[in-house]
Amino acid sequence: MILPKEHLLKSSLISDFLSEEQFQPAGMDLTLKKVFALKGMGRIDFDNSERKISEAEELRFDETGWIKLRMGAYKVSFNEYIKIPQDMAALVFPRSSLLRCGAALHTAVWDPGYEGRGEMLLVAHNRKGIMLKKNAKIGQMIFIKLVEKTGHKYEGVYKGEHR
Repeated sequence: MILPKEHLLKSSLISDFLSEEQFQPAGMDLTLKKVFALKGMGRIDFDNSERKISEAEELRFDETGWIKLRMGAYKVSFNEYIKIPQDMAALVFPRSSLLRCGAALHTAVWDPGYEGRGEMLLVAHNRKGIMLKKNAKIGQMIFIKLVEKTGHKYEGVYKGEHR
């Protein structure tokens, strides 16, 4: 079951949101806080013993709050702090306006027990690039109620990121 707006407004799943206007009929709009340029090669293995996350450098918004991104891949973080209980999971989809400008968000499943200001991959596919304003609504998160609590919850290295 996907949680409706009324349930989200009463819950403690999301904090640090900018406005109640972010609550949609079937989810929550996530807003842009930071943008990072990927600077190095990453490394992924089976058990994370040799994992190396790509280095990234924070990019700055201009004096009017805009940032121009050329075609390419970027890491983004959000204003909203998410806290997923043991009987839920979440998914994030790009806002349709982002897609219509030639950019996309890529994300993984947000597991039960995760909390933090998640990071996602934003890819500007448009050859001309894209301009984004600080606090722009770029993704929509939906929360999925599980049939029952999981036997274990997320305890990985990203728990509590960007407090």
